[in-house]
Amino acid sequence: MAEIGTAAADFSLPDQHGRTVRLGDFRGRSSVLLVFYPFAFTSVCAGELQALQARSDAFERADAQVLAVSCDSMHTQRVFSDQEGLDFPLLSDFWPHGEAARAYGVFAEDKGCAVRGTFVIDRAGTVRWSVVNALPDARDLHEYVKALEAVRSTGTGH
Repeated sequence: MAEIGTAAADFSLPDQHGRTVRLGDFRGRSSVLLVFYPFAFTSVCAGELQALQARSDAFERADAQVLAVSCDSMHTQRVFSDQEGLDFPLLSDFWPHGEAARAYGVFAEDKGCAVRGTFVIDRAGTVRWSVVNALPDARDLHEYVKALEAVRSTGTGH
């Protein structure tokens, strides 16, 4: 798994609209909440992403960009984001299959998908906080909001 205090692995992935999103493009601009999730259209994943959408104001206050990543195709991500009303990037780690998830140590080889890995990356591109949950276990949204606020308040996010 990506270690706290190390440089976040860079990646370039298409979002649900076909635009390439590169993690490195956020360096010096904003912190990033990087959320890996197993599959679009599953109840736990939909609930987690809806909770992120509902708290978008907290992420804006923390000067953080939410990036959600699964191994679903870009086209699946598009339909899923439209159906769920999500306006942050849903990134497709479809091909090479799971490459970004593997770089963060959250790819489940036996399932062919990412587990629920969450990483707070500061403006300098350093991993400052992480949590990894098993496939069926939803994450605690409040924990990563607190982690983002801590990064911002300590100055490591600036």
